[in-house]
Amino acid sequence: MTYYLTQITRIKETCYANQAQLDTVISTRHYIDHHYDKELNLDLLSHVRFTSKFHLLRLFKKYYGQTPGQYLTDKRIEKAKELLDGGRSVTQTCYDIGFESPSSFCTLFKHRVGITPVAFQKRAIFTKSA
Repeated sequence: MTYYLTQITRIKETCYANQAQLDTVISTRHYIDHHYDKELNLDLLSHVRFTSKFHLLRLFKKYYGQTPGQYLTDKRIEKAKELLDGGRSVTQTCYDIGFESPSSFCTLFKHRVGITPVAFQKRAIFTKSA
């Protein structure tokens, strides 16, 4: 075994020592990816994986660098961009990605993206026509 391979193996065993933890966070992420349009919270996610919500929160943050809630918000904003770029209305996009209020969606979108959903939509239309 080469020195390089030995070091990679050592780092892997140190950082990713527990396969059950990896399975938990990966399956939680997949669950969020497929159910982002539903109402998700830490209690539900921990129930799906049969683990403590606090343990799940720590594991997810450890492996992905953000909480499940932050990941869910990022996923929803990413999907909103796709829908808005495709010509869907702001209100319909809001409900399709799991928000209950267009005003809260617009506020969050502007905070995360830097422009309002309507401005994003106009920019996408302008870019396509140019």
